[in-house]
Amino acid sequence: MILSGKKILLGVTGSVAIYKAVELIRLLRERGAVIQVVMTKAAKEFIQPLLFEAISGTSLPDATTSSDSGIRHIDLSRWADITLIAPLSANTLTKLAIGLADNELTEICLAFQGRLYLAPAMNRYMWEHPATQANINTLRDRGAYILGPGYGCQACGDTGYGCLLEPSEIIQHLEKIQDTSQALLGYRVIVTAGPTVEPIDPVRFISNRSSGKMGYAIASAALAAGADVLLISGPTALTPPVGVRYLSIETAADLLNITMQHIAECDLFISVAAIADYSVAVPAIQKIKKNEHSLELMLVRNPDILSCVSALEKKPFIVGFAAETENLIQNAKKKLIEKKMDLIVANLVGDCIGFSQEENAFTVILPSMETIAFPKAAKRQLAQQLIELIATISLDPHGHTQEASLQNGDSPIPSDLHQKAPSA
Repeated sequence: MILSGKKILLGVTGSVAIYKAVELIRLLRERGAVIQVVMTKAAKEFIQPLLFEAISGTSLPDATTSSDSGIRHIDLSRWADITLIAPLSANTLTKLAIGLADNELTEICLAFQGRLYLAPAMNRYMWEHPATQANINTLRDRGAYILGPGYGCQACGDTGYGCLLEPSEIIQHLEKIQDTSQALLGYRVIVTAGPTVEPIDPVRFISNRSSGKMGYAIASAALAAGADVLLISGPTALTPPVGVRYLSIETAADLLNITMQHIAECDLFISVAAIADYSVAVPAIQKIKKNEHSLELMLVRNPDILSCVSALEKKPFIVGFAAETENLIQNAKKKLIEKKMDLIVANLVGDCIGFSQEENAFTVILPSMETIAFPKAAKRQLAQQLIELIATISLDPHGHTQEASLQNGDSPIPSDLHQKAPSA
């Protein structure tokens, strides 16, 4: 079992969902994990520590507990392979985001050298509040895995997102992440991101609404999965993720040149950039003056970078994106076939998702024409899920897929691991 022998420090905070932590401990122990529970003061007002001691088989640390170094929270942070907080209250979430260490659990988290697993539980309006979302994004940026929250009826009578995931769902996420967390170790990945800018004259240009957020999130997720990542980006207001190699471009021609210079050393090519289809045939050397009532520009087709990469004799595994306003699946399947890609990510733009937004939703289409829907979520979360999916498809060291399995229509991942969108 993936979790067998893992030392898991389970943080429990004050939430009405605390009862689920008891079942979570039972399931973790069934899988061979060793559990150490740390409760906040608020958690102890819901459930007495004795219950967790009985279920986990270990004593909870307190003022009388001895430790090897005499600094208990440091010893526990070093002991744990995994630090999981479930349920995570809005209060403790905020403390983690700002680095406040005012109790043993937050002290442990501040000293822990691994990535935190956080399962939030709170009222829907508390979860949706901009302050909470800003704190969640801060923690994601630092590498924390956010598990949930789920959608459902809450103790206060509201219905919406904010429910603690079921213990079995938390286990599934833990096992999946543990199984794929370094799945791209040793792989060389190129991610293209952002818009291209095609000059009309020294002042004006043709571009699009791409912010680069999705591409940058994917580059960060690939880096976290162990890959050596080269990010090639058009102009954006974003800071490249720490640890990736970064090259900037402006035009589609620039992007083609840079890509082809580095493609031979690439195992996985993820084309997220919003590349202009056309550019001005002959950009003006000087600023065009508004002397006429109308202006005609001669546009020419830009090079098709995906087609150039897929035409290589030794090509990498190719992932493309299709941003559409209509006929999403039909158009994306056509692009998948025409560009000879290994996988395509199709997303509708508009309605507060897609370009320039913090959230997105997309459908992945495999060579078998199987579709896998990823409901609306933060782009960071979707990027992580997409990288996990690519890893599950099993690239070999030369970037080839398990083609026979995919062409036979076998799904690369169990369908029940995908979050289902709530019905209206």
